[in-house]
Amino acid sequence: MKKIKCTYLVMLIGFATMVSCKSKAVISEASATKTMSAEKVIDNHYDTKKDFKTAYIKADVGYKDDKQSLNVSADIRIKKNEQILLSIRFFGITMAKALITPKEVKYYEKSGNKYFEGDYTTLSKWLGTDLDFQKVQNMLIGQAFDDLNKGKYDSSIEDGLYKLNDKSNKNTEKAFFFEASQFLIKKQEISQKAKKRMLKVSYPNHKDYPEVILPTQLVIEALQDNKATKIDIEYKSATFNEELSFPYSVPSGYDRIFID
Repeated sequence: MKKIKCTYLVMLIGFATMVSCKSKAVISEASATKTMSAEKVIDNHYDTKKDFKTAYIKADVGYKDDKQSLNVSADIRIKKNEQILLSIRFFGITMAKALITPKEVKYYEKSGNKYFEGDYTTLSKWLGTDLDFQKVQNMLIGQAFDDLNKGKYDSSIEDGLYKLNDKSNKNTEKAFFFEASQFLIKKQEISQKAKKRMLKVSYPNHKDYPEVILPTQLVIEALQDNKATKIDIEYKSATFNEELSFPYSVPSGYDRIFID
C-alpha cells in the first residue's frame, strides 16, 4: 500500500446547444450599510442567476506551499450536478486529471505514474474539511459551500460585507461574506481551531454571462498543521451549454495510491 501526498490533487480539488458567451464587464459591487436578516441575505444570494447545464472554463492556476510553487493551465468541464472533469496542463501537456461525481473522486497524475480512486470520506479526512460533490461545484461557480437554507446563522456587517456566521457546529466555525449589490459571495471560511485547520476561498471579482454570474478568480488558502497552501485560479474564458465529453482513463502501468 502506498500512501502519498499529491500536489496536483490538491490543485485539482483546491478547485447542450452551443451558445456564444461573451461576458459583460466585471460586475460593480456595493458595500453593505443596512443590517439585514440572515434569511434575507440567503434568499438574495440564491436569486443570483445560474441557469446553465454545462460549463467549459479555461483557467490559469498558480500553486504555492512551503516547498514549491507551480504555474500551470487548467480546463474545467462541469455537467451541472452530475460530474466535473479537471485537467491540469503544463506547456500544453496533460499532467493530471480528476473526474468528480456525486459518489466518488478519480484522479491520476503523470508525475510518479500514480492514481487515486475513492469516496469523499477519505478525501475529506486528508484535506481536513468535509467535502462532497456539491461543495466542489459550488466553490467553482461562486456559491456558498453549504446549503444555507439548512443552517442557522447570525447576520452582521464586516468590512462592508454581509457576514453570516454558522451557529450549528461548535467544533467547526463557518463564515460566509457577501457584497450588497447582487449578494455575490466574496469570501467563505471554514476553520477548526482545535485541529489547526483552516480553509478560505476568496472571490475578488465576478463577470456577468447570459447564463450565470461567474467569478473571474478564486483564491484558495488552506492551513493544516501549520502548513500553508495557496491556490490562485484565474478564469480566462468560459462557455456554457455545449455538448461536452468527459474523457477519463488511467494510463496503463500506473500504481494506485491510498491517502491517509
